[in-house]
Amino acid sequence: MNNYRRIAALKTAESFSEYLASINVSLGFDPDLQSGPDAPLAQPYQLSDGMTLGNRFAILPMEGWDGTTDGHPSDLTVRRWEHFGLSGAKLIWGGEAVAVRPDGRANPNQLIINTDTLADLTGLRATLVNAHAQAHGRTDDLLIGVQLTHSGRFCRPTDKKKLAPQILYHHPVLDRKFGLTDAYPLMSDDDIARLIDDYIIAAKLAQQAGFAFVDIKHCHGYLGHEFLSAVDRPGRYGGSFENRTRFLREITAGIRATAPGLGIGVRLSAIDFVPFRPGPDGAGAPDWPTGESYRYAFGSDATGLNIDFTEPFAFLDLLASLDIRLACITAGSPYYNPHIQRPALFPPSDGYQPPEDPLAGVARQINATARLKQHRPDLTIVGTGYSYLQEWLPNVAQHVVRTGMADFVGLGRMVLSYPEMPSDVLAGRALQRKRICRTFSDCTTGPRNGLVSGCYPLDEHYKARPEAAVLAAIKDGAASRPT
Repeated sequence: MNNYRRIAALKTAESFSEYLASINVSLGFDPDLQSGPDAPLAQPYQLSDGMTLGNRFAILPMEGWDGTTDGHPSDLTVRRWEHFGLSGAKLIWGGEAVAVRPDGRANPNQLIINTDTLADLTGLRATLVNAHAQAHGRTDDLLIGVQLTHSGRFCRPTDKKKLAPQILYHHPVLDRKFGLTDAYPLMSDDDIARLIDDYIIAAKLAQQAGFAFVDIKHCHGYLGHEFLSAVDRPGRYGGSFENRTRFLREITAGIRATAPGLGIGVRLSAIDFVPFRPGPDGAGAPDWPTGESYRYAFGSDATGLNIDFTEPFAFLDLLASLDIRLACITAGSPYYNPHIQRPALFPPSDGYQPPEDPLAGVARQINATARLKQHRPDLTIVGTGYSYLQEWLPNVAQHVVRTGMADFVGLGRMVLSYPEMPSDVLAGRALQRKRICRTFSDCTTGPRNGLVSGCYPLDEHYKARPEAAVLAAIKDGAASRPT
C-alpha cells in the first residue's frame, strides 16, 4: 500500500505547501480565499460573442448510467440536473454525455438525443434553469451546453458488461486488453461520413432543445479522441494531422450550415500516455515495453510517458481557425490510464493502485492547461482534474483563475456529493466537509458493475438505495482478492 498522505490531513496552508514540496510537485495555490464580488472566482467573464457569464465555475459533463434503455432521462437524471442548477456555476459544459445514436452509447442507460427524446432533454435544461433561478436569481449570465458523443472503442449499447466496439484502427495494447482480434472490422470512411451526419442532426436538435452550444467530444478514449491517435489508419480520416482532424472539421461545417447561431466547443484529452495495468504490487505500471517507441498517445512523446505539446498546440490553433472558442482540457482515459485522467487515492474495483501521488496527476493537468492557455489566450479555456484537491480545491482554483492559467474551473464528481460547493465558496461560507468528495471511486465502481451512477458514500439519497448494499458487497469481494 502506498504512503501518500490524505488531503484531509493537510489542514493548514503550510502543511499543504510542505507536502507538495516533499513530493516535488509544483502546484500553485492561494493560502487565503477571497469572497464577495471582487473575488477572482466571482469575476464575470465575457465570451467572444459578447455574452457575459457570472462567475468562473463550470460543471463538467458526466456519463450517466441512470437513463432508460431507450435513451430518456429518469428521475435520478432529473435530480442530478437540478443539482447542477443549484451549484451556482455559470457555465454548464454539457452536464451529460449524450449519444448521437443508440449503438454509440457507452452503456445501455446513457441518454440519446433524437426526436423521441427531444422533449425530455428540453425539460432537463428547464429543470436546471429553474433550480438556478430559485437558488441564485438571475439566469441571463448562465450558459448551458450539451456534450455530443459516440463511444467508439468503448460502446456498450445493450449490455452493461459487454463491449460492442466500433474502432478506427487496431491498437497493439487495447485490442489485446479488450479481446479484439486482427480480423475485427474497422469503421469505414462511409461509416464515418454517416456518423458525421448523425452529429449534425443531433446538434440541430440540441439547438431546438434550447442549448446554447454543443461539445464535440474528443476525450477519454472515445471515438473523437481515437481519431487524434489514428496515425496508422489509411484514407481520409487517418495518418496526417489534417486527416485526423477531418472528423471535427466536417461536423463543424455541417453544424454551421444547418444550425446557425449554435455555439461549438470541444472537450479535449490534450495529453495521453500509454495504457497502464496493475503491476506486481498492485500499483499501475505501463503496459508497453520499456524503450520501445509508442505512436498512439496524442500529446505525448515517443516514450508514451512524457508530454509533447506540438499537436495539442496545433489542435488549439485549428479550433481558433474554425472560430471554436470554447475548449475544455482534460487528459487520458478512464479505461486504460485513469490516474492520468481522474487522480484518486482509492481506485475503482477493476483499476490499479495509483503509481504516483494523485496530487502529481492534478498538477500535471492544471499546469498543462496553463501551457495551452498561454499558447491560445484568445480561447476560453476550462480546466479540469480538481476534485482530488478536496478542501484545497477553492485555493488552487482561485490561484488558477487569478493568474490566468485557465478561465474556468470545472467540477465533475465533486458535484455528485456536494453540488453547492461553488455557491458556498463564492459566498465565503465554510466548506461542508462531510460532503466533500474523497475520490472513493464508488461513482465508477458502481456503474462498472451495472449499478446506477451516483455518490454512494456521501449522498444520503444513494446511501438509502438498495444498490448501496450491492456495491458494498462488490467492494468487499474485490478487497479480499489477492493483487
